[in-house]
Amino acid sequence: MLVAAFSIFCLGIFIPALAQGNDGKKEEKKGFNAKEVIFGHVLNNHDFHILDVVGDNGEKSPISIPLPVILYSKQRGLEAFMSSNFHHGEESYRNYLMLTNEKIEELKLDPNKYNAQDIVALDDKGEIDPSVTIYDVSLTRNVVQMLIALIIFTWIMLAIAKKYKNGHGVVSAPKGSQSLLEPVITFVRDEVAKPNLGNSYEKYLPFLLTIFFFILINNIFGLIPGSANVSGNIAFTAVLGIISFIVILFSSNKHYWGHILNPPGVPLGVKFILVPVELISVIIKPFALIIRLFANMVAGHIIIICLISLIFIFANLNKYAGWGTAPFSIAFTIFIYLIEVLVAFLQAFIFTMLTAVFIGQAIEGAHHEEGHHDDSVMI
Repeated sequence: MLVAAFSIFCLGIFIPALAQGNDGKKEEKKGFNAKEVIFGHVLNNHDFHILDVVGDNGEKSPISIPLPVILYSKQRGLEAFMSSNFHHGEESYRNYLMLTNEKIEELKLDPNKYNAQDIVALDDKGEIDPSVTIYDVSLTRNVVQMLIALIIFTWIMLAIAKKYKNGHGVVSAPKGSQSLLEPVITFVRDEVAKPNLGNSYEKYLPFLLTIFFFILINNIFGLIPGSANVSGNIAFTAVLGIISFIVILFSSNKHYWGHILNPPGVPLGVKFILVPVELISVIIKPFALIIRLFANMVAGHIIIICLISLIFIFANLNKYAGWGTAPFSIAFTIFIYLIEVLVAFLQAFIFTMLTAVFIGQAIEGAHHEEGHHDDSVMI
């Protein structure tokens, strides 16, 4: 019901039919920009944007939580300040400017080179100074939310571990958070680790559990209105995919690479075609993990924002059309939102399962080779 309450709250704020000027004359109101709203939600930001309050004069007053901006350049050194000093991109600060879509159009900048939320250096005349190279290491909302999720995740796991250490859940039935997470941990162990990793499951179980819960908690946090969609960021999924790729490579053995570089029982001419395909497949596996998680998590958020945006798109045409569209948009949004809760668990499971499968393929080469020789002897 959280998304329904949030939608109704936004509806009451954002549906003025026409803006009134100070002289009492009707002014043409700027149309609702669905693209800006959608990409503003799914992309990274220097603040946690909650909502925009539109006054009677048509001016927007954003309500947001500012985050630290940390910049470094060889010419100017290290700078640190809060993003609120930019006043949502309307003003510069210390000869730095945070770009918005309006600023990019106003300054006639190349949209292929500059993006909204980029920070550029200005010279004394207030113009962009291309000679200053900026390294932006700011604590953006994705970074902050990921750190918050990590802290909460660590705190929960340490609290549960302390209970087990004190005997709770060992000599008695688990209680509270133990009873909630123990079935999940058991499921990952019995349905993911053991079937794919065999006798080596205990070695990789901590890694698989960490991946599963880290993705899950970030997926759930991303469903909170006003929060960041961390798992819908390609950089986040890329790091997870690269880590899994490294684990897969270090888990591999000579039998695994032998079947890739010199496939047994394959004619020599076919090997020249098959070996490059097998090598490419090694790289495609982590790439599939990256794209699968990113695409599924960002798609659901875009659908939800699109459904909510329909209210304001119709409201721009007619106030009553906006109110008439609201119940249907909110109903579909709640439906998609509930599906996204399921997807949050499902995508964490799929990423963990595929990682276990790929690791299992890398470590099971020796067993397959032994089985092959045994079959030959029997024949």
